[in-house]
Amino acid sequence: MRIDIITVLPELLKSPFEASILKRAIDKGLVEVHFHNLRDFSLNNYNKIDDYQFGGGAGMVMMIEPIDKCISSLTSQRDYDEIIYMTPDGETLNQGIANQVSLQENIIILCGHYKGVDQRVRDQFITREISVGDYVLSGGELGAAILCDSVIRLIPGVLGDETSALTDSFQDDLLAPPIYTRPADYKGWKVPEILLSGHNKNIEKWREEEAYKNTKNRRPDLLED
Repeated sequence: MRIDIITVLPELLKSPFEASILKRAIDKGLVEVHFHNLRDFSLNNYNKIDDYQFGGGAGMVMMIEPIDKCISSLTSQRDYDEIIYMTPDGETLNQGIANQVSLQENIIILCGHYKGVDQRVRDQFITREISVGDYVLSGGELGAAILCDSVIRLIPGVLGDETSALTDSFQDDLLAPPIYTRPADYKGWKVPEILLSGHNKNIEKWREEEAYKNTKNRRPDLLED
């Protein structure tokens, strides 16, 4: 998988990809992540990529021309399955979306900034708009990092145990059941006996019941969906 991220602040984005699971995925060659500084495609020597909005109003707007130049440069080199724009008014990221995106081969992620992008960018280039929640960040970079993390961990070979991602919360529209590790008895706080029984069928049944119980108590809206 190849991910190209268009950003005004590449230095803000690089750190999450230099440690832990994302770094291992890159080192294994399972994913390529490339950062493109939008200012490299600016209109003049001042690296200008934003301007005032027509009609007046507070906040600067990312201009269409630098974005067009950057996207056109990338699409001239390869085909892309998705061109994603990170924006608060996009569809809210969930596990289903992460699953879908993880199946793509090449994607571009455009990080919004300032007041946002010229609407013509969204009309002409963007194939999908994604939000990480009903709140506004200073830019799309942190949202892009969250999207990438949620997607890359699903690529086969990234996690040590490939079944791990399949048992995460939301994969089956349920929250995960409680989990425990050693010691089995700590200060009198004991692990449920069923988990020590070695009876896999009963353990799986217990986990399914606990997952349903967790979801009903904490996120009943998931059961309604």
